[in-house]
Amino acid sequence: MWKEFKEFAVKGNVMDLAIGVIIGAAFSKIVDSFVNDLVMPVVSLVTGGVDFTNKFAVLKPSADGLDSFATLEAAKTAGAVTLNYGQFITILINFLIVAFALFILVKGINKMRRQEAAAPDAPAAPTKEEELLIEIRDLLAAKS
Repeated sequence: MWKEFKEFAVKGNVMDLAIGVIIGAAFSKIVDSFVNDLVMPVVSLVTGGVDFTNKFAVLKPSADGLDSFATLEAAKTAGAVTLNYGQFITILINFLIVAFALFILVKGINKMRRQEAAAPDAPAAPTKEEELLIEIRDLLAAKS
């Protein structure tokens, strides 16, 4: 059983998956930065300065009875229960960007595969050894 597991763990598919997960995590950071640092400021500008990270609804006031907070962090610090729809919108935009990027990637890969399948493989040029063997064959055939 250990031998089978070792073969499974070392095979290319598992290694490819591990590399994909690592690259996915790095790509996630890039997308987060893209959304938070580039997209959301533009959205905020278009919507008149709305900051989505601080869009929330207080479901249950804090222990001291406060139900109005300037920021989400202040509400969390006070112990209020909040519905964080602004963060959901930001994460939804992240997801849509990642999904679109993967769609473009898969579309490109599929296009390359179709082109590869449509183009017939040209025969490989013979190696020097093959050329010599062909000459020997032809000489032997001529003497017969």
